[in-house]
Amino acid sequence: MMRGIDAVVAVSARLAQRSVRRRPAVAAVHRDLALVVTEVRDEAPEVVGLRLARGSGGPLPPWHPGAHLDVVLPSGRVRQYSLCGDPADRTAYRIAVRRLADGAGGSMEVHALRPGTPVVVRGPRTAFPLVSAPAYLFLAGGIGITPILPMVRAAAARGADWRLVHTGRDRASLPLSPGATDLDPTRVWLRPDDENGGPPAAADLLAGLPGGAAVYCCGPPPMIDAVRRAVPAGHAFHAERFSPPPVLGGRPFTLELARRGRVVEVPADGSALDAVRAVAPDVAFSCRQGFCGTCHVRVLEGEPADGHSAPGKMALCVARAAGDRVVLDL
Repeated sequence: MMRGIDAVVAVSARLAQRSVRRRPAVAAVHRDLALVVTEVRDEAPEVVGLRLARGSGGPLPPWHPGAHLDVVLPSGRVRQYSLCGDPADRTAYRIAVRRLADGAGGSMEVHALRPGTPVVVRGPRTAFPLVSAPAYLFLAGGIGITPILPMVRAAAARGADWRLVHTGRDRASLPLSPGATDLDPTRVWLRPDDENGGPPAAADLLAGLPGGAAVYCCGPPPMIDAVRRAVPAGHAFHAERFSPPPVLGGRPFTLELARRGRVVEVPADGSALDAVRAVAPDVAFSCRQGFCGTCHVRVLEGEPADGHSAPGKMALCVARAAGDRVVLDL
């Protein structure tokens, strides 16, 4: 999901007429749920699916399409994973995670979980809600199908006109696609790159866009950005990204870490989080998109410039300084 960063705010404002308005910050969820891994299955090469349930078998808090869980991993890392199961099933949550060998380690931990392993989760929270619309075009890149699949099911249940395009390197990189093709194969286009001469252009993904349709997209940042630019006027655009947005048009500023007595320079093209962790690697983070609250730090002086920091705090992963200097309680 696109997060405001300094000069990008102006660009986002111009895009607002062709896309959705900025979503409000997602409220923090402090509810810890002690669950157990009850099933582990291979959804695709390098993609594992987990079923999480209460040890007692009791009902779980409800959720809506587009929701995610904060999963506390054995190392203490907290990672966000989209719920990809059926919201009507209150007995379990389902997530699917692709293993990233060059990632920060969270996916490797998930792939090491086994049935019977206790897991603490927080949520569910919805940062990518399904809005009411007469028609939908769903675009998923690889593992980006996870938040999209429950939306497809919901659209089908409503009797809405919908289409799904699921793209990836090859058919093996299209996990969970049977969950959509089983609903109506005529509305689903599975588009592996190796069978179509390479990655799709945005125009290919948007071909056959129903009139008045809301466009939902989840996948790699280049895919999201290309589709965002190509969506015709009159169509609402909604996106969720699994990596931080690039810093575009930023300017440098200074952070003072009051309790550590350190001064950190944040470059024009870098995040405050990366700059802080270079001198304080113990500073926690998770989503890198501003909504989870893990890296929100109390501001002692100065003002952050973004729409995602809670009052009196700074979301290190996406926020920049309104001025030249911010003093943090770090």
